[in-house]
Amino acid sequence: MLIGYARVSTTDQSLDPQLDTLKEAGCEKLFSDIASGAKTERLGLNQAIAFCRQGDTLVVWKLDRMGRSMSHLIEVVRTLAEQQIGFRSLTEQIDTTTLGGRLIFHVFGALAEFERDLIRERVNAGLKSARARGRRGGRPPVSEETKVMARALLANKTLSIKQICQKLGIAKSTLYKYAQPEERLE
Repeated sequence: MLIGYARVSTTDQSLDPQLDTLKEAGCEKLFSDIASGAKTERLGLNQAIAFCRQGDTLVVWKLDRMGRSMSHLIEVVRTLAEQQIGFRSLTEQIDTTTLGGRLIFHVFGALAEFERDLIRERVNAGLKSARARGRRGGRPPVSEETKVMARALLANKTLSIKQICQKLGIAKSTLYKYAQPEERLE
């Protein structure tokens, strides 16, 4: 059985073109999401995967509709493969139920892994170089004066949290972290 999955990022976009294409491709059951590709949890995708049975194929209109990144896409397709479920992308003409489709997908996987390794290598080289010049990573420490001022402004209750943060030049999470009673600090 072919199971279709469609996704758009915003409510301004229409799922109809994807759904029509999936129906034309022979999908008998369709699932969809209106969610950013960056979101890890997508109800429609989870439902589509849960609905698939051994021998089924999950079909998408385009690769970027399925995974938030190449590594996520590869992870999802590996999970499907472990359950003996195929994957097909109509636009890129990738079909993991065929030898050629599996080969192409494995090449994509190798390229994604290579890219992750290159990024990690560049980041580590940059950090090492910065440390050699005496730089430290992370946020700058918050002074005792700022901590005291934050507590006083919170206790005064004349300014909103947003106004206090703007006045002190700190983030809301920093305010909450350091504006606790003395015994909770450090």
